[in-house]
Amino acid sequence: MSTRITAYLYPKCGTCRDALKSLRNKGAEPDEVVNIFETAPSAERLTEMIGKSGLPLKKFFNTSGEVYKEMNLKDKLPGMNEEEMIALLASNGRLIKRPIIYDGEHVTVGYKEDEYERVWNRV
Repeated sequence: MSTRITAYLYPKCGTCRDALKSLRNKGAEPDEVVNIFETAPSAERLTEMIGKSGLPLKKFFNTSGEVYKEMNLKDKLPGMNEEEMIALLASNGRLIKRPIIYDGEHVTVGYKEDEYERVWNRV
């Protein structure tokens, strides 16, 4: 198991800041904090995280975001295959639900304290 933790987040997002604080309080200090708006995860990394998460691909989309709505993805996604959806996510970090915390084995998408307690508690 990899212990290297990567946090994909947007630094100006309050929820992302809360999630980072929660992680640190649990002794799970990220080795890398990536501004998801500047550097979206690659299609390969997204594929890996989606597979490890056990979540449906749709859970990785920021469905309440402006870009998602502007692109009318609610109507377009059902007609896309998995590869096209992952390429779309990799092309624009604003489309990705944040924060994503990944250590090579565990993945959390979004921030729910009870889930962080279960997954990231290292102290």
